[in-house]
Amino acid sequence: MSTTAKPNADFDFLMGTWKCRHRYLVRRLAHCHDWIEFDGSCTARKILDGFGNMDENDIGLPGDRYCGMSLRTWDHETRRWSIYWLDSRRPGHLFPPVHGRFDKGVGTFHGNDTFEGRPIRVKYLWSRITGSTARWEQAFSLDEGNTWETNWYMDFTRV
Repeated sequence: MSTTAKPNADFDFLMGTWKCRHRYLVRRLAHCHDWIEFDGSCTARKILDGFGNMDENDIGLPGDRYCGMSLRTWDHETRRWSIYWLDSRRPGHLFPPVHGRFDKGVGTFHGNDTFEGRPIRVKYLWSRITGSTARWEQAFSLDEGNTWETNWYMDFTRV
């Protein structure tokens, strides 16, 4: 490790145990306006001597409860985070990463993926960060990010 490389503290707010309130769009990229809400939990910790972190999630999606995990790595040279997702629905599959950074207390991360066979852009947004609360959002775009459909909100409350 280079002596000039330093861990990044952007995600320090997330370390610990959280209750999560999910608001989840019933159907994505289908002009749907029906949402469901449900509870879950999240526990996050630092890894790699502070150059990364991970969280484990219990996602109580009605009829499809599952466990998931985020892996975040900090690249000191590019000054950006890479965020990877995997979950118990497809345990051998690592979803394509999103990349980005925090600016003025808001984290914005973008990546490419597919949804139901269609190429999409994915956006994660971290906001409303206090010592005891935070919000994560996920949005998809079919038109290279010109328009977005937010399909998932997670409101975190520290336990």
